Amino acid sequence: MAGVVGSGAQVSYISQDCKEIPEFLGRKYGSVAKRLDLSFNLLRSLEGLKTFSCLEELILDNNLLGNDLRLPRLPHLHTLTLNKNQISDLEHLLDHLVDVVPSLEYLSLLGNMACPNELVSEEKDEDDYQRYRYFVLHKLINLKFLDTRKVTKWEREEALLRGAFMKVVKPKDAKEFPRHLPLSEAESQLQPAAEASSNDAASVSPESHYTPLPSGSRDLTNHRGVLGKCRYIYYGKHSEGNRFIRDDQL
Repeated sequence: MAGVVGSGAQVSYISQDCKEIPEFLGRKYGSVAKRLDLSFNLLRSLEGLKTFSCLEELILDNNLLGNDLRLPRLPHLHTLTLNKNQISDLEHLLDHLVDVVPSLEYLSLLGNMACPNELVSEEKDEDDYQRYRYFVLHKLINLKFLDTRKVTKWEREEALLRGAFMKVVKPKDAKEFPRHLPLSEAESQLQPAAEASSNDAASVSPESHYTPLPSGSRDLTNHRGVLGKCRYIYYGKHSEGNRFIRDDQL
């Protein structure tokens, strides 16, 4: 049991390069631990947490936890930190937390792709981060702290009004070129689909395509001009370009 630091209800098992929670931790500390720190490991699964039914604080920073993260039901857990993991699907995580940690008041997701700020991408700014906060607070209504900042009354009100619309919707991935194939081979695989799309477009009658022209000029075989009337007459005196034309150039 080297590496374990236990003091009353607090247990730490840090920097042990473990890929799963050791069984002996649950056997010895599961029924008494209220704070468990498993930071700086290689965890991909939290299967061993089932015996820690009394947990109030859980520290899981700097691991390899991803979108398949699954926690057992921990009714007393009020603090959860998941900084610097591999979580990218924010809504999936939040829906899971709503079900298993109903008493959660403090959550930190810094360093994950699911938390958009400068730590994960230079393209993200404060507006992106604020929208993320609204969405999280819309899902987890009991949170008092999110990441490093206290939840304000104003944020909570905004989350109630607009949080549901702050979700970042990613477009469905189009059929991409297989990365393990040469470009020419990948293109050849997509060629039949492109040809089918072209044939479908060609089979659509001209009348089904939108055109702003009057009905009398929509026949592609009948090329006629269309005369219209307009109340506005352009004299050119307000043209920005006229300011740069001298009299001797007219």
